[in-house]
Amino acid sequence: MNASQLFQKYTTAGPRYTSYPTVPFWQNEQFTSQKYQSRLLSTFAKEKQHGIAVYIHLPYCESLCTFCACHKRITKNHAVEEVYIDALLLEWAHYVQLLGEKPTIKELHIGGGTPSFFHPDQIKRLLAGIFALSKEGILTHGSTEYSWEGHPMNTTEAHLATFYEAGFRRVSFGVQDYDETVQKAIHRIQPFEKVKEVTEMARRIGYSSISHDLVFGLPFQTPAGIQKTIERTLTLAPDRLSFYSYAHVPWLKGTGQRGFQEADIPIGKEKRHLYDIGLALFEEAGYQEIGMDHFALTDDPMLQASKNGTLHRNFMGYTTSQAKVMISLGASSIGDAWTGFVQNTKDIDLYIQQVQMGEFPWSKGHIHTEKESQIRKIILDIMCQWETNWHAVDWEETEKERIELALEDMQNDGILEQFNGFVRVTENGKPFIRNICMVFDPTLHQNTKTEKLFSATI
Repeated sequence: MNASQLFQKYTTAGPRYTSYPTVPFWQNEQFTSQKYQSRLLSTFAKEKQHGIAVYIHLPYCESLCTFCACHKRITKNHAVEEVYIDALLLEWAHYVQLLGEKPTIKELHIGGGTPSFFHPDQIKRLLAGIFALSKEGILTHGSTEYSWEGHPMNTTEAHLATFYEAGFRRVSFGVQDYDETVQKAIHRIQPFEKVKEVTEMARRIGYSSISHDLVFGLPFQTPAGIQKTIERTLTLAPDRLSFYSYAHVPWLKGTGQRGFQEADIPIGKEKRHLYDIGLALFEEAGYQEIGMDHFALTDDPMLQASKNGTLHRNFMGYTTSQAKVMISLGASSIGDAWTGFVQNTKDIDLYIQQVQMGEFPWSKGHIHTEKESQIRKIILDIMCQWETNWHAVDWEETEKERIELALEDMQNDGILEQFNGFVRVTENGKPFIRNICMVFDPTLHQNTKTEKLFSATI
């Protein structure tokens, strides 16, 4: 089967597997706040010496980027900042009270929305409140596991300095694409000179890890255009690169993915060609591929973790941290107790109201069965290490037969190798990593209608 036939065969709707089970298939009717709190406390008691991960969602943006599928609210009213920060700090205090002690924060990420929407003074107040209820307080020596997302058009030196002084040593700038036609289509106008300015500013301040986020598969992208964008990016020599596949999910409420036609979007083999251009340019410049979408230079800790088998992936993406508890603050954010998930309400006003009433603002969740935890591990293995032992799961006989048939088909297609339960993704199979994970996901086979749930796998 040639490359064109492979892309045609495996281009389908499927999850990105930031979690297992994926959010649409959570068993919310079996979820209770008490069950999740019990799972959270149990995992924290076992793992607290390793620290926890904290994610903070800052959902506000001044303008709508039409490629974005994140939960956000568009406003130019900065008066919203204070009450939202108050709610975040109150929610954090609820968690610390539940845990019964100040936790060690091993990993901290602030995303959005647009974190740089917030005034540096509000950021400083937020971080001071978070660290006041953490075991170590501010890490004066800093950590590259403390990171935040900056918008090049409104990130100031004060923003960069505020985060740096609080111990943050990694910043990620959303670049997407430098082509003017693409930028107009996605309503994200930002010249190269502005990205260059904030990148160099971050280096002067002392950030040791600077990442640029690019997206392939955007409307009107061409091979020549994506090559030019990447070549310009490489002149700035970011320490890490993310090369995300555009997830076209306009049916999801609030994504704002409008303003262009379906025919304007490269798909299938055409879309993958854009990725292959990037892959070749990144490798030529000394970057190596890590899991799905990520690249780093040879001395990067994330690349070393990928090679020694300690790379991890959670709702914040790939990480070198092995923290099994992730507390997430803010509207729409998703927390992880390792044996259960929880998501806050997406409604910002309701989120604030519930937190002010002393409640956890949870709108849905999932409690893992033992088998689901086993499946989660093999999917994580594939996503992080390109290999797994699928016999480690106690499959039903019908599931085992279905998996064996699917793996044999994929082996014949040359996208994986297998022997006695051991599966390894081949170089030719890396574009189809999501498809390979889908083989081991019984929820997909119990719920066949996935077209309006997930983006395309390729």
